[in-house]
Amino acid sequence: MGFLSVLSFAHKLAGERLQPGDIAVDATAGTGTDTLFLSKACGPRGHVYAFDIQSKALSLTRTRLEKETSGTLSAVTLLQRSHAEMESALPLNIHGKLGAVMFNLGYLPADGADKAVITNTESTLKALNEAVRLLKPRGILTVVLYPGHPGGEEEAATVEAWTANLPQSAGQGILYRQPQKPASPYLIAIDKK
Repeated sequence: MGFLSVLSFAHKLAGERLQPGDIAVDATAGTGTDTLFLSKACGPRGHVYAFDIQSKALSLTRTRLEKETSGTLSAVTLLQRSHAEMESALPLNIHGKLGAVMFNLGYLPADGADKAVITNTESTLKALNEAVRLLKPRGILTVVLYPGHPGGEEEAATVEAWTANLPQSAGQGILYRQPQKPASPYLIAIDKK
C-alpha cells in the first residue's frame, strides 16, 4: 500500500479533529472537494463557510453539494470573497471557534477555467494569519501547495517559510512531501495550540 495523496492526508488530519456540530472553513472552494468533505465531517448541526473569488468555483461547489444525497451535510455558506477577508466575513461569535481551515492553493482545476487566475502570495499570507487566529485550540489548518505551476513555487516557498517562523506558542507545523518530486503538490498542516 502506498502513501496517501496530499489531499487525502489533509482530509485525514482534518477528519480526525472535526466533531459533529463543528464550524469549518474552506478558504479556497475550487471545485468543492474540501467543502463537501468538511460539510460531511461537521454534520447536520455544523456549519461550513467556503470562500472563492471566482463565481465559477462557487457554482461548481454548489453543484457538488447538491449531488450529495446522504442527508448528513452541514449548512454551507458560499462567499464570493478573497480568503484574505476571512476574519471580516465570518460572524464575530465564531472567531476562535473554528475546528478546521483548509486551503488548496493554485488555480481552479476545471474545464474552461482561466489558469492565469491563481492564489496570490500576499493574500494567502494574510489569510493564513487570520486562520490561525480564528481556529479554536487544537483546531487544524491544512494547506495544499502546488509548486509546479507558474507562481506556485514562490507561493509554496513563502508559505513554508511562514510556517517555519510561526511561534511554537501559536501552533506546531508538519510537512508532508515527496522529496524525489520537487514539483509535486505537498501539504503543510498546523496544529493550533
